[in-house]
Amino acid sequence: MLRVLREGWATIVPDPADRHGPLPPLMLALTVVTGLVDAFSYLVLGHVFVANMTGNVVFGGFALAGAAGFSLAASLAALLAFAAGALLGGRIAHGARADRGRLLVVALLVETGLVLATWIIATIAAAPYPDGPRYLLIALLGAGMGVQNAAARALAVPDLTTTVLTLTVTGIAADSRIAGGPGGKAGRRVLAALAMFAGALTGAALVRHGNPALPLLVAAVLLAAATIAAFVLGRSGGPWTDPL
Repeated sequence: MLRVLREGWATIVPDPADRHGPLPPLMLALTVVTGLVDAFSYLVLGHVFVANMTGNVVFGGFALAGAAGFSLAASLAALLAFAAGALLGGRIAHGARADRGRLLVVALLVETGLVLATWIIATIAAAPYPDGPRYLLIALLGAGMGVQNAAARALAVPDLTTTVLTLTVTGIAADSRIAGGPGGKAGRRVLAALAMFAGALTGAALVRHGNPALPLLVAAVLLAAATIAAFVLGRSGGPWTDPL
């Protein structure tokens, strides 16, 4: 347990000289954003994820089978928008290959703008959304999460993908001492799961007990704060900004 706590603390307050520098806590913040926007998309936009593409593939199958409450068009829209965002994120990553700090800042600026736009549209249109605003919101959020996922993939901070927890949970169990493994990285992996849980819990609470668009505002504020932090920290340089 002490080892897990130490690993968790080192993730939240990393050593500045570490190869990934301040990236772990920033990736945790983006994981919270994932929980927030997926809570909004699933609960408000109708059984569709904008970050979890595995879910959308499954939902597409449900829709084709005639299961109630699922839309093939919405799942496809999210998939296509996410792919477009990932393409843009890939261009950003390859363009900033020599500076991981610049990569993160540019990707966050784009994602912040997209999420902020969705909040404005969601607030003006007001839920429940007709098909036009609904698909626009799916497209903008899907693109934003695609950019985030591509940037996280390029940054390659171990166990902090920001959108996928399947391998994270697998690693907690498969690498544990009970399974005969080394038992390392459990602290960071648990934090990643808790970050997404916290985002989803907060997002669902805001949708159910507040304004349905509030999760997007909270996500935009988190992204703006992460952008500023990445810009300030990136200007100071350090080994974490160097390419892998």
